[in-house]
Amino acid sequence: MTAPRPRLTDRQALARHRARARDPFLHRLARDEAQDRLALVNRTFTKPAVITPFPEVWQGFDARILGDDDTLDLQPGAHDCVIHAMALHWADDPVGQLIQCRRALEPDGLLVAILPGGRSFHELRSALAGAEAELLGGLSPRVLPMADIRDLGALLQRADLALPVADSDTLTLTYRDFDHLVSDLRNSGETNALDARLRSATPRTVLARAAALYTDAFATPDGRLPATIEWITLTGWAPGPGQPRPLRPGSATERLAQALNTTETPLPD
Repeated sequence: MTAPRPRLTDRQALARHRARARDPFLHRLARDEAQDRLALVNRTFTKPAVITPFPEVWQGFDARILGDDDTLDLQPGAHDCVIHAMALHWADDPVGQLIQCRRALEPDGLLVAILPGGRSFHELRSALAGAEAELLGGLSPRVLPMADIRDLGALLQRADLALPVADSDTLTLTYRDFDHLVSDLRNSGETNALDARLRSATPRTVLARAAALYTDAFATPDGRLPATIEWITLTGWAPGPGQPRPLRPGSATERLAQALNTTETPLPD
């Protein structure tokens, strides 16, 4: 008998956090990034869909809006563009999410997925880990195991998307103090919803020590606290006619040395 897949996310806790979010600024940043990416594509999309936990963030964007459930409310081949906005990092099965998006695309349709990468909020993770190790003698599950960009690029290939691209951009925010940083994350609905998290509240002594460690290690000369966000943007196309395709290995008609106008040096036997 196959053991059930361990869950990464406590979906009920995540829903509570999102319901209490007052200003999901991280999701607004993801929206702006997605719209910038679409502006670079020389095509007009007439049947887009957006997967987001905050539909109000996408008001005014002419698209079908749906939530980030395990099973997405998408019909096969119904869309020429699908945007997975700031939700893939909470998915228990990210490959499954991308496959569902791929199936919802018509031939030559575009998928854009935006999520935080592995360097996001590394300063906060370091400070909390140091405080817990010092005061509690160990670490508790607090932070999502955010994927490396190379691993995320491989997910696009597993989802059978053509012309896969994964790239990153780093944004650094600065805060007046530790409490304002934590408040921003809470207001974005992005606080700890790991299924394996401790259910008890974090002791105030741990938070106070984390704030001190954060300041000691990362504060700028003017006393502000930097917070790094690594945006990962994944793009891929549903296979379709007319797309560029790699040539079959061994099909080249000219040697590389000839193209580079240089002398070819054969390898020793």
